Amino acid sequence: MADPLDMRTAVAGYVTALHRAYLAQADTFPPAVRGRMPLLAGGAPLTVAAVGARNLHLLATREGLGPLRGQEVALPGELPGLEWTLRFYDPVVTPALGLVDEREEPAYAEVKHALGLTTVVYHVVAQPGSGLTAHHAGHVGSGLASGHSNAARDFEAIRARVRGREHLVDELVGAAAAGLPRAQALLAKAIAPHNAGVAAAADVAAPDPDAVRRALLESVGGRRDWTPKVPPA
Repeated sequence: MADPLDMRTAVAGYVTALHRAYLAQADTFPPAVRGRMPLLAGGAPLTVAAVGARNLHLLATREGLGPLRGQEVALPGELPGLEWTLRFYDPVVTPALGLVDEREEPAYAEVKHALGLTTVVYHVVAQPGSGLTAHHAGHVGSGLASGHSNAARDFEAIRARVRGREHLVDELVGAAAAGLPRAQALLAKAIAPHNAGVAAAADVAAPDPDAVRRALLESVGGRRDWTPKVPPA
């Protein structure tokens, strides 16, 4: 893997396998659920940034990264129903990456900031070498698709039960697709301002979007066996 061309080829194969698994899992869901999944919802072109720090980060985004400059390299990728561009970054191409400290754990926020990104569709870390296998990518892609579909179903359930606050749920969906955890926390509190569970999940230094969504769903009755309360006569 020391050769840059071999590494780029391996990363491109990994991303393709990840997206193929995502699409295969998405095909098991109803059309409307597929249409709300972030990778399949359309919009701006999808770019996957492969970032070499101490770890290899893969960040999918719909933000524009501008034209290629200097030693930047880009590779197109395509599967039925999904197109993307894979771009490669390291401390030579993006000097700010040389300041990222990953001696103890992957620095997700620092890598994202070094690229100037504010929103991502997904951000995963892969291990160069034996970790860049189609088998591993398949597990990651299937897991992403399952998580995205669960979120889509949860948001639909929440939206159906918060009459008059649907616009806030729509904003919450957008914040989730963009990967903005603090925005999701604030919107969840605006949707359920008096719920202790939502407040507990949202009022932490680093809100977990899944925990915030689950708390909000629970505050409106959950996804199973729920019936609306009958208003008093």
